[in-house]
Amino acid sequence: MTEEKMPSFMRSLCMGRIEQDVLLPFPTMRDGDKEMLQGVAEALSSMLGAHEEDFRRWDREGEFPSEYIDELKEFGAFGLIIPEDEGGLGFGSMAYSRALQEVAKYDASTAVTIGAHSSIGMRGLKLFGTDEQKKRYYPKLSTGEMIAAFCLTEPGAGSDAASIATVAKRDGDDWVLNGNKLWITNGGIASFFTVFAKTDASKRGGMTAFIVTTEMEGVSVGPHEDKMGLRASSTTTVNFDEVRVPADHMLGEEGQGFKVAMKILNSGRTGLGGGSVGAMKKIIEMATAQASERKQFGQAIKDFGLIQQKIGQMVVDCYAAESVVTLVAGLVDAGHEDYAVEAAISKVFATEALWRTADEGLQVAGGNGYMCEFPYERMLRDCRINRIFEGTNDILRLFIALTGMNGVASELKELASLRKSIFSHPIKGFGVLSDYATKQAQLRTGIRAEGTHFTRLVPELAAYADSFEDATRELATATDRVLRKHGKGIIGKQFATRRLAEIMIDLFVWAAVMARVNDAIAAGADDAEQQREILHVFAGAATKRIRHQLRRIDDNDDETLKSVAAHAFELGRFAWDTI
Repeated sequence: MTEEKMPSFMRSLCMGRIEQDVLLPFPTMRDGDKEMLQGVAEALSSMLGAHEEDFRRWDREGEFPSEYIDELKEFGAFGLIIPEDEGGLGFGSMAYSRALQEVAKYDASTAVTIGAHSSIGMRGLKLFGTDEQKKRYYPKLSTGEMIAAFCLTEPGAGSDAASIATVAKRDGDDWVLNGNKLWITNGGIASFFTVFAKTDASKRGGMTAFIVTTEMEGVSVGPHEDKMGLRASSTTTVNFDEVRVPADHMLGEEGQGFKVAMKILNSGRTGLGGGSVGAMKKIIEMATAQASERKQFGQAIKDFGLIQQKIGQMVVDCYAAESVVTLVAGLVDAGHEDYAVEAAISKVFATEALWRTADEGLQVAGGNGYMCEFPYERMLRDCRINRIFEGTNDILRLFIALTGMNGVASELKELASLRKSIFSHPIKGFGVLSDYATKQAQLRTGIRAEGTHFTRLVPELAAYADSFEDATRELATATDRVLRKHGKGIIGKQFATRRLAEIMIDLFVWAAVMARVNDAIAAGADDAEQQREILHVFAGAATKRIRHQLRRIDDNDDETLKSVAAHAFELGRFAWDTI
């Protein structure tokens, strides 16, 4: 099996199959990238460390000075993923993600400025650009002479990207672009925009991606947005008024803009994931120091069980987040094609793990955490947007479930069509029906069918593998049952799909952690036992969450909760008071 043809781990898992080749061996960084990254990380630490006090001030002022942006350019921060022969560092996905970890330890606004450029702003050029387009723009993008931004969101089109109103119409050899984009990161400092516009009014969606630059007449940006977090990073509107875009500035094929946008977002998710992991590591460092130094009741608070519980959970969450982000980055570097569900899971888990860690880190710091003198409150504000931009975690949960179930849905659809013509094609019909029935029976009874069990894990992980396999069978049978019950109507059953998504998220992260610990044990790592303890905690908690979600698929109060919400919507307020 070639890497390019490997199936999606989660799509397969929904059908009860465990694709070990996707997990094992756990990916490692390319030697060339690792060597270069070590030098980059040290240089980043030196440069960013010198600005620690400045970051707090720039956050309060709500803007980076131009001199700092120039410093980032001179460092080469905008050329991380651009090939070396075009002036960049040529980092793969794993090295790029790890570089953003380092940046995020110091300042999230800096990380998002670099990330918006490389993860999404110019990612379309890297993935879909022609040789001529790359030759024209790579050199300027690598030096930061041109900074990139991603222009998809509009006042009336957020998660529903297909409803964009920006329009591009053919006029001779050009396209004429009109519309407005909202909340564009790097908007005020960018001169290279990846813009999505509707090019076929007869279709919902029907959009195309274009390269637009500030050299084109009619491009303008709005004022700097005043934000809750990431305040120093540039966020503006970007407006297009009769902008003439040459036909050779199209990215990808006409009418394929939605696919281009989704590919960009999926490919760039490890940047946001890496930034989340970097921030978590910094918070753990600060929280352990705080707990060691602060004394209450005559002893350091690190000796109290509840503080130890908080720190321990932070470490488990950080290890798990780093594992899943690294695994997805490894899939990208290996040329794996079908990783959209796994990438979405990495984004959801890493951003929510960071939110929990930032909240608990502030709690450990107590009153200090609430004061602007310390970085806890800024880190909490900065990380809140992560669960919203680059795909809200709510929408991504629906995407994870619906896309993950796609293979099962296809099999059920084929069965339905065969039932109608089974007597016309008895051999084929009964064969497929028999295969599917046998597969479902094996899942329900736990028979050791090929592909449904781990065979390559070290013996020390046998108990965790058994528990994972049990949960996989439960997921597969639940997916089959939910799809049989709702059919095409599953798209509107958001309670059920969210529960399945929660199970899928837990299972993929569990698999990533288990694969990482497996390799540590097999390599005889000195801290392998500590890593196994992290797996023990995560697997135990995940098992409980999965069982809870499975029970709630049928036994729940969904309709009652919807009734309560309907009452609030009808009144437009909370209905009760004590006076």
